[in-house]
Amino acid sequence: MTPSLNIAALSRRTGVPADTIRKWEQRYGVLAPERTAGGQRRYTERDISRVEWLKARIQEGFRIGEAAALLGGGESVAVSASELSGEIVAATERCDVLGLTAAVDQALLLDSVEHAFAKVFAPALVEIGERWSRGELTVAQEHLASASIRSALQRLLADGRGNVRGVAVLACAPGELHELGLLMLAVLLHGDGWQIAYLGPDTPVGDAVALARTLNASALCVSAGSTESAQAVTAALGASKLPSTMTLLVGGRATDGPPAEVAVARLRATIV
Repeated sequence: MTPSLNIAALSRRTGVPADTIRKWEQRYGVLAPERTAGGQRRYTERDISRVEWLKARIQEGFRIGEAAALLGGGESVAVSASELSGEIVAATERCDVLGLTAAVDQALLLDSVEHAFAKVFAPALVEIGERWSRGELTVAQEHLASASIRSALQRLLADGRGNVRGVAVLACAPGELHELGLLMLAVLLHGDGWQIAYLGPDTPVGDAVALARTLNASALCVSAGSTESAQAVTAALGASKLPSTMTLLVGGRATDGPPAEVAVARLRATIV
């Protein structure tokens, strides 16, 4: 973009005072205008979108430092779910760790976690998986995206809450290494007031059942992403007698289990 706007024009277009723009620029580095031979700042349409984005976040209650950190230094500002999803895919393609982190954080902060999961993360992960299967992305790039989302979800789980509804044990089936769907369910249950015992990938079903008994858990949730892992879950659960007070929920790509947000509502309605 050709830098053609002076700071007065940028202020008129955005409704943000010129002095405020200068402070944001100098203190937080959110703008990088070019300079004329006489030293005057010149801005682009990209700068307008960044200032307007910051203004909107401040109106929502963010502090300018928080908003600036969330915005980062990208070339564009993603504001819709589809744009954020696309930015996660694009940042994965260019191996942009900071861009990935910023897009994931924006998705979680600008709307509900349910919206971020269904409208941003899920489509992005599907697209990344499809590109990997076509040979357009490497395993390392796919892992980079997964790790960025996993890290954000684990931070949400680390936010301590009281045990309002009961204890839920969550585990991936034996041989199942893909855990992001289960992590999303864990975060949603956590936000709904459950105490979470998260066991993660490749967990023997018998061990998960034993722990659920020890914790007197109200729910046991098992994720199976392949036919083999689903069969292993079925066989193991057939040999285990769950307490009548414990609700079992089995989901994942290899099952017809409910999506995460439906599972939360079902457990809430089942367990009082």
